[in-house]
Amino acid sequence: MAKKVGAKPRIGLLGTGPWAARTHAPALAGHADAEFSGVWGRRPEAAAALAAASGTRAFDDVDALFEASDAVALALPPDIQAPLAVRAAEAGCHVLLDKPVATTVAGARTVADAVDAAGVASVVFCTLRFAEPTARWIDEQAAAGGWFLGEAHWLGSLYGPGSASDYAASPWRREKGGLWDVGPHVLSVYLPVLGDVTAITAVPGPGDTHHLVLRHASGASSTATLTLSAPPAAAEAALTLHGTAGRAELPRWDGAVTAFGAAVDALVTSARTGRPHPCDARFGLRLTEILTEAERCAAGHA
Repeated sequence: MAKKVGAKPRIGLLGTGPWAARTHAPALAGHADAEFSGVWGRRPEAAAALAAASGTRAFDDVDALFEASDAVALALPPDIQAPLAVRAAEAGCHVLLDKPVATTVAGARTVADAVDAAGVASVVFCTLRFAEPTARWIDEQAAAGGWFLGEAHWLGSLYGPGSASDYAASPWRREKGGLWDVGPHVLSVYLPVLGDVTAITAVPGPGDTHHLVLRHASGASSTATLTLSAPPAAAEAALTLHGTAGRAELPRWDGAVTAFGAAVDALVTSARTGRPHPCDARFGLRLTEILTEAERCAAGHA
């Protein structure tokens, strides 16, 4: 049974890596309307250090954290996240998930089904759907309609020459590449504006690069080039829509901590009202389905 969310919900954190330390923990520790109930990690010493830095406590037992929390945020590799999200939902905790929810359709579906069965709220933290001004821009373009073409390229340099990013050490990113790491960001914009993907073509490029051509339920088409291997001088993230009103470019954004705070608010609102958020676990499942099909299609052209 889903836990009731009071005036100041208790929210725990699963994960201790760079993303958890730089985004999730600061947002939870600084949230005026939530209590940061604790941290659990696969490395107890890292959990203890992050908890101490964030003014909360570390848990050695993840089930104890579930018991001490009304909701949990997960900052873990996707295929570790998925089974723990199921356990959290079964414990009645509302879940704030990272993208992608899982890298297999079966894993993502298990999460969505567990969320539905437990009646808990869920939100997938697709940054562009919660950051200002991109969240507002997406809503405006969805309301405007009339789009016939989308063009996007997300050229990350995580594995580019000279990169020293902490995120480059992530085994799942190294294995799955830009398709799975930044692909959800692009899809999280396209789907609410152009409609669900009804057909997909994908071919591989250099390194981990993938080129996608998508057909949408609205009749529009879109393209996306995704990579984590661009030279640093070429790194860029851009998305442009073309339609009856002309062109619209996704604005620049900054501040993942603020965006995550907005995602926390969205989860709490969904838990209190019982209304699913557009970026819920079912949406996360759909992203995994699309990315899986893109991966399969690209493999056929390798």
